[in-house]
Amino acid sequence: MCLSSKMDKEKLRLDKYLWAIRLFKTRSQAGDACDNGKVKLNGDNVKAARAVNVGDEYEVKTEAKRWRIKVTGLLEKRVQYSEAIKYYQDITPPEELERLQFQAATFHTGKRLSKIGRPTKKKKRDLDDFMGTSE
Repeated sequence: MCLSSKMDKEKLRLDKYLWAIRLFKTRSQAGDACDNGKVKLNGDNVKAARAVNVGDEYEVKTEAKRWRIKVTGLLEKRVQYSEAIKYYQDITPPEELERLQFQAATFHTGKRLSKIGRPTKKKKRDLDDFMGTSE
């Protein structure tokens, strides 16, 4: 095995790494985030093909939160969450975490909670009475 092919094997694309550590559901979503400027290294946008190195600190904006992660190990294949968290360190500032807790407490989409099910006929009648839409 020649040296150049060994070095090629050690390179890991950023989109693949972000997908493997489970910040994104699909690799294409990770690539799109890079293309749309939602992944930064030292304040600069980075491309999906950028090589990841141990010690790099990335700022990643997902739908749920703004992450600040430090790479502690390279992970090429997607593994379960309990294993994936060993390959990065979450260094998200406390202000961001507080903002997320505040948002969760005050923001309501109007959707029912999952696994609650549809309202019963009685609950619908009570809701109609409350809203004043009964006929």
